[in-house]
Amino acid sequence: MWAEFPARQHEWLDADAGPVVRPYTLTGGRVRPTVGLDLVAFVLAARGADPSAHPQLHPEHRRLVELTRRPVPVAELAVELDLAVCVVRVLVGDLLARGLVTVHQRQAGAAFLPDDNILKAVVNGLRAL
Repeated sequence: MWAEFPARQHEWLDADAGPVVRPYTLTGGRVRPTVGLDLVAFVLAARGADPSAHPQLHPEHRRLVELTRRPVPVAELAVELDLAVCVVRVLVGDLLARGLVTVHQRQAGAAFLPDDNILKAVVNGLRAL
């Protein structure tokens, strides 16, 4: 949508979605985090983490450290910052590399797996419908 001159809007800006270019600039063009992060991985600020000691960090990095004073899942951080999950994963990876946060992920195989007999009973019940 174009506005009248002199307040002409760029075509890559949208009133509802905001600037499209911004997440790309926040991550420096990176689209993958340095570490694999699950959506339900909990991020916790390191004890004594001081983002002001790292002047190259973006305001979003600093906000992430503040939000993670208590354990917070990656998905919730994305909602709080109103950023795409992939962007938050990259930013958390940056903070992890600087030792400002720790990440706690569930272990593989730690999920509850039902007994085979229960699964067979469910399949048989569905077939009976």
